[in-house]
Amino acid sequence: MRSPLLNKLSLIFGPRPPLNWILLCLVSVFVLIALLGSSSSSTFDSVTSSAKPDIYTNYRKLKEQARNDYLELKSISLGANRIKDVGLCGKERENYVPCYNVSANLLTGLKDGEEFDRHCELPREHQDCLVRPPKDYKIPLTWPAGRDVIWSGNVKLTKDQFLSSGSMTKRLMLLEENQIAFHSEDGMIVDGVKDYSHLIAEMIGLGSDTELLQAGVSTVLDIGCGFGSFGAHLLSLKLMALCVAAYEPSGSQVQLVLERGLPAVIGNFISKQLPFPSLSYDMVHCAQCGIIWDSKDGLFLIEIDRLLKPGGYFVLTSPTTRQQDSSTGAKKGSTSSPLEEFTKKLCWSLLAQQEETFIWQKTVDSQCYTSRQGDIPVCKGNDMQLYYQPLARCISGTTSHRWVPLHSKSDPLNSTELEIHGLHPDDFFEDSDFWKLALRNYWSLLSPLIFSDHPKRPGDDDPLPPYNMVRNVMDMNAHYGGLSAALMEASKAVWVMNVVPLGARNTLPLILDRGFAGILHNWCEPFPTYPRTYDLLHANELLSHIVSQKCSMFQLLLEMDRILRPEGWIILSDTLGPIEKARTLAAQIRWEARVIDLQNGSDQRLLVCQKPFVRK
Repeated sequence: MRSPLLNKLSLIFGPRPPLNWILLCLVSVFVLIALLGSSSSSTFDSVTSSAKPDIYTNYRKLKEQARNDYLELKSISLGANRIKDVGLCGKERENYVPCYNVSANLLTGLKDGEEFDRHCELPREHQDCLVRPPKDYKIPLTWPAGRDVIWSGNVKLTKDQFLSSGSMTKRLMLLEENQIAFHSEDGMIVDGVKDYSHLIAEMIGLGSDTELLQAGVSTVLDIGCGFGSFGAHLLSLKLMALCVAAYEPSGSQVQLVLERGLPAVIGNFISKQLPFPSLSYDMVHCAQCGIIWDSKDGLFLIEIDRLLKPGGYFVLTSPTTRQQDSSTGAKKGSTSSPLEEFTKKLCWSLLAQQEETFIWQKTVDSQCYTSRQGDIPVCKGNDMQLYYQPLARCISGTTSHRWVPLHSKSDPLNSTELEIHGLHPDDFFEDSDFWKLALRNYWSLLSPLIFSDHPKRPGDDDPLPPYNMVRNVMDMNAHYGGLSAALMEASKAVWVMNVVPLGARNTLPLILDRGFAGILHNWCEPFPTYPRTYDLLHANELLSHIVSQKCSMFQLLLEMDRILRPEGWIILSDTLGPIEKARTLAAQIRWEARVIDLQNGSDQRLLVCQKPFVRK
């Protein structure tokens, strides 16, 4: 005689129910019992680990294991419908950057340089695959050695492109068999980067470039930064220098600068504003960056004015400028060039000129713009959520509460400056304390994995310890920049790209005023960088944000894999639901993933993943 239960199963599954469904039912019953038990023992769960450490920990582990077993059996029960692991992209996508497709943009009619701009709004080829590293790719050297020596196989820079670069570049670089070596600061010749930086400081009126920070210059936007040597020197002076350069199908400045462990992001001065708010930078620098600044009726200079803080500096080094403004030296004021005339309309003053270098200073008087009727109008409205908007022919920031002269700002921000950002000092300091503790936990968690002797791979020479893989860090949902501040206070040898997601509270002005690197970005779209450019990706509550924006978590994780270096790390913090979904997707993307219970009684979890080094 068959039992009534088997008869019912026969009606549902047929005469012989599948084994995986029987297992699923049994585990489901076990999970149900565990969950019912948790509701009756909520008082027990609230007991601190110091009172009942063994029972408390084992109980939570039991529930976690039951839940994991259930999810794994559920995926097995899907059988043929289970999503397969994501495949590898072809060799042609080794340096693939979505939203930048020059040939496709030309076909749509884009021209006059706009074909090199970012166009995520255009239809593009959609292919779910993992961008693989080049055949000769090697893990970058530890910092700071990796700043001065990089593997030539890691970047798309040919010998011909190196030979066609300027004489300054040749003096700063040495191309060897499989490495590109950059001269150290001590080896600079007379007209090297160190002397160039000292020259800029003297032209501003300082005794040395070591006084730039005390003079209020803490953030620099370096346009068309070449191979990043100037930015590397500024970082040694504790200034945050962010390189912004146009997308290049080959020989990219941004790719090489990030490979050196220096801050960089793809950005163009062509048709759209950069994704930064007004009054963002203390200095904007351009040394032979290839931009004709007085073209398009001065739109590019107006964008520079938008980005500069009151009293900020625009440093321009260009042979073309010397030819145009040759009259501004000893015969200053006789015959002005179009560039000089336009800077006067922007209320800039020419501080100094020496050979090919010119330095202008933005006014600290916001009324200067309104007093010059008929020149350039003042913008209406608020540009807090600017995200790749068209270049505007109007002056921004004059009515902002952030209109604070360069020499008047404090470091760190005082209570008055925090209130300008709509932030109570107590909330700010509470957030800072939280991230100091979180960083200690992260470091304790990852130190045995990242900062011990690097594991030897077959065919590799034994690396010298310690082999620190982490230099380029991205905080994908930066909030107030607390993680970046905690890393700086702990003297970690990293820099952080603080990303403020579109649709969240725009805290980017606060982050930039703190002297950190940051950018506004829509995580429903790809990030403007090359593959394999970050060592560690961190995101707190970003998964929940993506779900609320009705965007694909799967596409987000694929994009994270694209910009993460082989053997790089991911730390995701969120509630249990999004974390478990991300864990399932991480397995399909071939990440080694582990869910960590914070054991504080909350629904918050950590998902720690590592991207493997796939050689194929």
